[in-house]
Amino acid sequence: MLKAKPNLESRIRTLKRDWSIVYDMLSGKNNSGFGWDEHRQLVVAEDTSHKEAAQFKHRSFPYYDQLTAIYAKDRATGKDAQTAADIIEEIDLEDVATKNTHEERNNFHGC
Repeated sequence: MLKAKPNLESRIRTLKRDWSIVYDMLSGKNNSGFGWDEHRQLVVAEDTSHKEAAQFKHRSFPYYDQLTAIYAKDRATGKDAQTAADIIEEIDLEDVATKNTHEERNNFHGC
């Protein structure tokens, strides 16, 4: 067993947490005033409107692109999200389709 394993796991969790914060800032809905400096590998943000970005403004994040390739595919985007009303409507449509199928079968068999 590696003695460094707990340290590696802790570092991976920290990298993922930091990546997640930066990723959400850059790709979120309220990302006006945010940017990414590709040359310096750090977040660019307006001081007045984005105080939560302060910890990343002067700290390089050189593995951002690699971590994005690893973790971004596992992030929920909300693309297929449904409201309760959407789900109820879908269930109602399925119920009608099922009822119609049963009626067609009964008519076919002469019942």
